[in-house]
Amino acid sequence: MKKFAIALVILAMAAPAFAVSADVRISQAYGGGGSASATASFNQDYVELFNASGFDVDISGWTIEYGSNTGSWGSSATNIFTFPADSWIAGCSYVLVAFGTPSAGGATLPAPDYTGNLTMSATSGKVALFNAVNTNLACGLELPGTLVDKISFGTANCPEGTNVGALSVTTAAVRNGGGTVDTDNNLADFAIVTNAVPNNSSTLPTACAPVAVETESFGAIKAIFR
Repeated sequence: MKKFAIALVILAMAAPAFAVSADVRISQAYGGGGSASATASFNQDYVELFNASGFDVDISGWTIEYGSNTGSWGSSATNIFTFPADSWIAGCSYVLVAFGTPSAGGATLPAPDYTGNLTMSATSGKVALFNAVNTNLACGLELPGTLVDKISFGTANCPEGTNVGALSVTTAAVRNGGGTVDTDNNLADFAIVTNAVPNNSSTLPTACAPVAVETESFGAIKAIFR
C-alpha cells in the first residue's frame, strides 16, 4: 500500500500542468481608431490578447468590456464584446480583436481574428477581460471569479496597481516582453508606444511558459515495485 501511494505521488508530479485563465491577458489596447486624422496610427480601435501558457485556451463566451473614466463595465451593448463559440487562443500566441467601422484616417490593421462594436476613448478609459459577461457593474462589483485581466489608462479608475498614462490617436498601451510581463501593476507592465505593431493569431508564437515535462521516468516508477 505504501509503495502504491508513493507511485501515485510520483505520477502526479509527472503530469503536465494545464493553463489557467490567468495566463491569458490583455497585451495591447488602442482607442484612437475611428479618427479622420491622418496622424492616427490605425483606422480602428483594437485590443490584443496574449496567452502566456504553453497550452491552448478555450475563450468561448469570454468578454472584452470597456468602461469610461468612472463608468461601469459593460454599461451598454457597445461596451461589451463576447467571443463566439469555439474560440481558442493558442499557447504563447496572440488574438487581435478590432472594433468599430474602419475610418479614413490611419493605417489598416493586420487581419483581425475577431471584430466587434466596442467604442473606446482615444485618451482615457479602462478595458477588462472577463470569462463571463459582467453587465453594467461598477469597479469592485465584478462577478466573483470572472475578472481575468484589466488595464486602466489616462485618468480612469480601477487599474491593476497604478494606471498607465493617457493614450492618443498615435499611441497604444503595449505590454512589455511581447505580452509576457505581468506583475499585476499596469504602470509597470505596459509602455505607451507610438505606432505600435499589433499581433494576430498568424504572428509567430512568442517563447513564453515552458511546457511541463515528466520529472520521473517510467523506469523509475517501475523500480518502486521491484
